[in-house]
Amino acid sequence: MKALTKHRLFWPATALITLLVVNTVANPNFAKVTVQDGQLYGNPINILRESAPLMLVALGMTIVIATRGIDLSVGAVMAVSGAVALTIIDRADDSNRVTVVAIAIVVAVLVALVLGVWNGFLVSVLGIQPIIATLVLMLAGRGAALLITDGFITTVNSDPLSYIASGYLLILPFAFFVWVAAVVIVGLVERRTALGMLTEAVGINPEASRLAGVRSRGIVWSAYVLSGTLAGIAGVIYASNIKAADANAAGYLIELYAILAVVLGGTSLMGGKFSIAGTVIGVLTVQALDSAILFLGVPPAQSPVFFAAVVILVVLLQSPRVHRWGRSLGSSVRRTPQEAPPEVDDDRDADRAENVQKEAVR
Repeated sequence: MKALTKHRLFWPATALITLLVVNTVANPNFAKVTVQDGQLYGNPINILRESAPLMLVALGMTIVIATRGIDLSVGAVMAVSGAVALTIIDRADDSNRVTVVAIAIVVAVLVALVLGVWNGFLVSVLGIQPIIATLVLMLAGRGAALLITDGFITTVNSDPLSYIASGYLLILPFAFFVWVAAVVIVGLVERRTALGMLTEAVGINPEASRLAGVRSRGIVWSAYVLSGTLAGIAGVIYASNIKAADANAAGYLIELYAILAVVLGGTSLMGGKFSIAGTVIGVLTVQALDSAILFLGVPPAQSPVFFAAVVILVVLLQSPRVHRWGRSLGSSVRRTPQEAPPEVDDDRDADRAENVQKEAVR
């Protein structure tokens, strides 16, 4: 049992399970899943589907944070990606053609990849602090998205585009398979090759890894390229979900939620060790909490406070110091009181001492 509790994923998973159980107890319909026309529907399925954009962004953020970096531009990259994709589809003769939608998605993701290359260049080549380098694109990216859409919200009615966010593959949403594929690919590359070990080495001590022959510049650069690419895919999914390119709303504050999910999953902001599985759990925790706020009818004015309070509880549940306090409190409660020392008869001891003195005098 002790080995289980010391596993790095135990407490993140416990927090997620606790959140789901509490929500189910509060409203049993929270966990209800129904089958319609051979497809699954319900709140748990909605969580799996709606977590796709955040999952993709948090996945890239995990690798960036592992290199001691941060990427604040992912929301703006989502806005640019969605604007590029929907502008291409909107200007096409037939928005329902699969080839048109495919070309639009490829171009949008390539643009996002270029933006990731730009971030990586500023951080790894020019040596600019990551928070400053990505802040530049965070501010300029939404302006670029507004320029692409001429300052308007571009709406598109396209069945192939809508399928990305709303369609089903077999019995589950297609968006679910998108983020699962991304997690599997990144996980295999990072954990089945030396890249993951080198990424952790760069994050733990960049100078030592450089002296050891590790090309830290390329690793850091590739992390930002990956983050930009995944944010571009997330932008397409978000635009597909609302069937519009909204430069102001797309990816709004998603960088903060992604960082929160990464930290809840057990990855340190100091870099080094990272956990992709932990990030998946962290994203599902954030998405489950967001869905619970809507499902339980929390008023919109109170939802940020409710969200913050639950996040604090989840963080406390995972805190090593809180765990130590709990163990020390439990051991003090289990400890039995010590037996009282035997009573001392002072008169008897005094008589013995007097007799010893008399024998010594004789």
